[in-house]
Amino acid sequence: MSAVRSLFRFSRLGAALLAVSCAAAWAAAGADRPRVEVVAIPAGVFSYQAAGEFLDQGRPVDAPRVQGRVPDGRVMMRRQVSQAEYAQCVQAGACKRLDKGFRHLASPDLPAVGVSWADATAYAAWLSRETGQRWRLPDYTEWVRAAADRYREEGALPSDPDNPAVRWLAEYDREIVRRRGRVKPAQPFGHFGLNTLGMSDMGGNVWEWTNTCFASHSVGALPLAPRENCGVRILAGAHVAAMPDFIRDPRNGACSIGLPPANLGFRLVRDA
Repeated sequence: MSAVRSLFRFSRLGAALLAVSCAAAWAAAGADRPRVEVVAIPAGVFSYQAAGEFLDQGRPVDAPRVQGRVPDGRVMMRRQVSQAEYAQCVQAGACKRLDKGFRHLASPDLPAVGVSWADATAYAAWLSRETGQRWRLPDYTEWVRAAADRYREEGALPSDPDNPAVRWLAEYDREIVRRRGRVKPAQPFGHFGLNTLGMSDMGGNVWEWTNTCFASHSVGALPLAPRENCGVRILAGAHVAAMPDFIRDPRNGACSIGLPPANLGFRLVRDA
């Protein structure tokens, strides 16, 4: 009987040790998983200025205001993906190495820059596998809603149907204003502050890739269906921009309209 009791005590001790060992292993695995701080995107219908190109009889005009809707349950990363986080994806073999001028970047306190839309999409797929959650790039509508008070609309430009130079000169003046006080290097998280939702650095000097395709719209007396080009994606930042999805460094050009972004980075959205 004493032998049975001893065996029972040994079994209980073994089970306890196994439970502790498993708990430690699970904790270690959890420590290796990416930890993502998020903020809820307010649900509802709202209006904003559409992104893309708008033409009236072939001449550029101001983008109209449109209605957007965000459903319940959407959350967005509080800050952009960091250099160290992107480097983890590269080390895992799920993301491409950055170009030579950006390859050394690995700070946990600075946003990942020098990334294309394709890079950002690959990171979202990797993070989804690592966390068991569905991560993706935001649509432009979602980014605008999350930007809250940091979202800025540019005013209407003067135009004259008989003199296209009027609008061109106004666009030139706008670009000069954009260049003033422009900070080029990516800054540490928090440099540009928080918006009213608690999102960090919205509309700072990192333009963020969205999933929204660039589209050209014909408006006016003879409206046509928009011509969508998903090889070019909308970038959200201090002002709206658009670039081909393979571009990593905006200094290489390829900006469809106006002053190119200072830096290309991203943050992701998680669905409910």
